[in-house]
Amino acid sequence: MTIGVLGAGQLGRMLALAGYPLGMDFLFLDQAAGTPAHQVAPSLIGPFTDAALLGDLARRCEVVTFDWENVPAAALDALDSRVRIAPPRAALSTAQDRLLEKELFATLRIRTNRNQAVDSPADLARAVRTIGLPGVLKTRRLGYDGKGQFVLRKPADVDAAWQALGNAPLLYEEMVPFDYEVSAIGVRGLDGRFAMYPLNRNLHEDGILRLTRAPWKAPRLEAAARRVLRRVMQHFDYVGVLAIEFFVRRGQLLANEMAPRVHNSGHWTIEGAVTSQFENHLRAITGLPLGDTAPRGHSAMINLIGTLPRRTALLAEPGVYLHDYGKQARVGRKLGHVTIVETTGRRADLRAARLMRRLKTRST
Repeated sequence: MTIGVLGAGQLGRMLALAGYPLGMDFLFLDQAAGTPAHQVAPSLIGPFTDAALLGDLARRCEVVTFDWENVPAAALDALDSRVRIAPPRAALSTAQDRLLEKELFATLRIRTNRNQAVDSPADLARAVRTIGLPGVLKTRRLGYDGKGQFVLRKPADVDAAWQALGNAPLLYEEMVPFDYEVSAIGVRGLDGRFAMYPLNRNLHEDGILRLTRAPWKAPRLEAAARRVLRRVMQHFDYVGVLAIEFFVRRGQLLANEMAPRVHNSGHWTIEGAVTSQFENHLRAITGLPLGDTAPRGHSAMINLIGTLPRRTALLAEPGVYLHDYGKQARVGRKLGHVTIVETTGRRADLRAARLMRRLKTRST
């Protein structure tokens, strides 16, 4: 069976590496050569909307998925009647627009932070009066890893925020004084069966995920996150892996955003779970039975951002698993990750903290 993938970044690369032991083949479509997935699988190179390339992809693949949620709607329109797409297009379209995402949460009665659409300076002034300060102005589309955002802390920031982002549809959100952040990753098969990984606790810096710890032992929060995941998946008749990020405030979950794909905070599952999120995504979209999502221990996953440390330094650490994405170094770019799996959460936390200090020292 050949799986088509729109986007050929590191998520696609890890999908292919998870699928080869299952006897799967892959064909990627991306706008650039030399991408992480292109290094391990055949790729079609050109615009996502190229009719000839999309036709080739549809003819050669049994199902098409994606590793990037900003795939143009026109590409999915061209594929829709020719090949099965999973996860469903409606979930992707919703995740591409922060306003639609917030409206979905409201429709499904999922708690989130207060928000308001902004299309003009008057809209922004009205939203600030209604929701208050501090707040965050975000582009509705194409924002990730902290991009397309402006934090407003005082009235004087309103004009500066509009000047910075006012050339696109926007969303103004209440800034939540959260206690910490978690993410829930679930998978739903073609037959409707559902499984969820243990809850992850995440640490972000400058809008980019730096550290994930799993499992995060919070039974009440995990049960609430499970209900939210199931509600969203049932709404879309979802197939594949879905991640939802939450703020935790006073023991309650506030949904922040969702990702209809495998997720950065689930990378620990490659070594730290019985079945990785990548393998389970492939199992789900191809109709295979879902794999066990139980943890193998306590994991800490650290993103390697901007610079990649010497491999010898990382691999000299016993029990450290390195994933190098094969990307050129650039400020703020995710170049790889490392995972530590330990017998206790305390041991995993101590080793992760020590390694993060070493990495920070080497990057300054």
